[in-house]
Amino acid sequence: MIDASGRRPLLAAERHTPELLHGFLADLEATQTSAEVWALIVEVGQTLNLPYIDFICANNFSNWKRTLFIRTSYDSTWLNTHNNDPETSKWSYFRTHAINCLTPIAVGLEFADEFHHIPEQRYKVLKEAAKRGLRAGFSIPLRLNAPPQAALITFCGDHSKREMRHIIQTHGWVLNTVAMMGHQRYLAHFAAEFTERNQISDKQRELLEMIGAGLQDKVIAEKLEISVSAVRQRMKNILSKTGLSNRADLAALAMSAGLVKDPLNRMHNEEAGILVEMDDPPGGKNLVKYR
Repeated sequence: MIDASGRRPLLAAERHTPELLHGFLADLEATQTSAEVWALIVEVGQTLNLPYIDFICANNFSNWKRTLFIRTSYDSTWLNTHNNDPETSKWSYFRTHAINCLTPIAVGLEFADEFHHIPEQRYKVLKEAAKRGLRAGFSIPLRLNAPPQAALITFCGDHSKREMRHIIQTHGWVLNTVAMMGHQRYLAHFAAEFTERNQISDKQRELLEMIGAGLQDKVIAEKLEISVSAVRQRMKNILSKTGLSNRADLAALAMSAGLVKDPLNRMHNEEAGILVEMDDPPGGKNLVKYR
């Protein structure tokens, strides 16, 4: 049953969070695309007078240069010149904080005195941002480990330090939850949209699934009823289209895009035991049981 807002009706036990948050989460459940998730995140920011939102994700948190995507709720082309300077670019909050830490932080010109020493050129970027309405904000680092990814969602607005501190104290928990849950849902849709985004044909998708399953060329050729050379040509086309370099990369891609199951999730069959760990009272030993 759906209510007048288009959401499923929430249980009374689900309504102990702020209304803005449980409304966001109920809507998030119904999303079908990454664009819908992004629209919900932006809506929360606008509701809290933080309309300038950045979402950056790198597919390897040990190498910030491997950026997966950058999404903003505003025209951020003015940043291109600054980001082309590697010395200025490396001082972003993403690279100086989110890559290494999990703590949300206040950002922007208003909080520059509370952060690490910032080079003069980077300080100029903050001043330019402030002129454009990104005077103060709140950044939430995000992390996934399989595959290893680091991300950062930042909510900004034209606020004084005092005003921004009040927003963080009042709505920081909501913003943190919106960023964390929105990030997870966004990436799930983003991965599923890979084949469409990169114009992978149905035949190429089928081949990716088989490569991800560990099948060799001869077996794939038999299943597809084509020659081995045709399999290799099709594989070559996928490598060219995706910018990858070898079979192992394609197998990893198949798993990341959800075309095959993560091997860690298929190691145990349904009859395997479940590890149960229970803490004893202080001074006792942990009890470990299998069932």
